Amino acid sequence: MKSRGERHIGLLNGFAAYGMWGLVPLFWPLLKPADAAEILAHRMVWSLVFVAVALVLVRRWAWAGELLRQPRRLALITVAAAVITVNWGVYIWAVNSGHVVEASLGYFINPLVTIAMGVLLLKERLRPVQWTAVGVGAAAVLVLTVGYGRPPWISLTLAFSFATYGLVKKKVNLGGVESLAAETAIQFLPALGYLLWLSSHGDLSFASEGPGHAALLASTGIVTALPLVCFGAAAIRVPLSTLGLLQYLAPVFQFVLGIFYFGEAMPPERWAGFALVWLALTLLTWDALRTARTLRREITRPSTTMTTGTVSAVRKAESLASGAEPPASPSARP
Repeated sequence: MKSRGERHIGLLNGFAAYGMWGLVPLFWPLLKPADAAEILAHRMVWSLVFVAVALVLVRRWAWAGELLRQPRRLALITVAAAVITVNWGVYIWAVNSGHVVEASLGYFINPLVTIAMGVLLLKERLRPVQWTAVGVGAAAVLVLTVGYGRPPWISLTLAFSFATYGLVKKKVNLGGVESLAAETAIQFLPALGYLLWLSSHGDLSFASEGPGHAALLASTGIVTALPLVCFGAAAIRVPLSTLGLLQYLAPVFQFVLGIFYFGEAMPPERWAGFALVWLALTLLTWDALRTARTLRREITRPSTTMTTGTVSAVRKAESLASGAEPPASPSARP
C-alpha cells in the first residue's frame, strides 16, 4: 500500500505527463518553417540522444543486450517503431495543418479501437455494456463522416496506430524509457539520412533559420521523453484505474485548444459525433469501475479463496477504467 505522500506525488506526475501531452499542440507550430517530415525526423534523432544520455546517467543498459539476443522481441520493436513513425508523423502534420480537434478525437476513440482489436485479433469476450459502447462509437464515426464530408481519417489513423502500438508493446514488455530508446535506435539512421538528404539539397531548416530554431528542433527529444518520465513516476505510485481516467486529460486539452486557441470550426454535426464518443467512453468507464468493485468485494469475503485468475481479473478491471488497458509504455503519445 502506497503512502498518501507517494500517491500525491504519483498524481502530480500523472497530471504533468498527460498535461504535457495535452498541451503539445502548442509546441509543433513553433517549429515552422520546418515541415512535418523534418520535424518528425528531428524528433526521432533527438529523442534517441536525450534517452541515451539518461540511460547512461542511470546505468540502465542490461536490457539492450538481452533484447539483441531475442530476434522475436527485436522484430516486434521494429514493428512498434514503424507504428510510432506513422502516429507521430500524422499527429504533427494534423496539428500544423489546422486539424487539432480531429487529432484529439483519435485519442478519445482509441479505447474503443483497442477493444475492437481485442475482439477481432485476441478473441476477447465483451460484456454487454462494452458491446453497447463499441456500437455507440461506430455510430459516432458515421455521424462524424457526414459532418466532415469524409471519413475522419486523421482520427482513425491515430487511434488504430496507437492501439496497434499498445498491442505490440504488451508482447515486448519493455519499460517506457527503454522502449523509447530501442524504437528510436531503429528510427535513427533513416531519420538522420533524411536530414542529411535535406541538407544536401539546401532544404534543412535546422541549419538555415538561426540558433533559436535549431534549439527548438533539438528540444523535440525533451518534449518526447519528459512526459514519459513523469508517466513512469506516476505508474508506480497510483492505481492503473487512476491512470486510465487521467489519460482523458490529453485529448480534452487538445480539444479545448483546437476550439478556443486555434479557432477550429465545430458545426452541430461534429458536436453530435463527439457527444456520442463521450457517451461511449462514459459507458466503458462506468462498466470497468463497477466490475472492479464487484471483483474486489468477492475477493475480500472471508470464505473466498483468492486465486491467481481472480487477482488477474481484478487488476485487469482496474486497468480498464477507460475501457482498454493503457499501453505497456505510452511513448507513442503525440
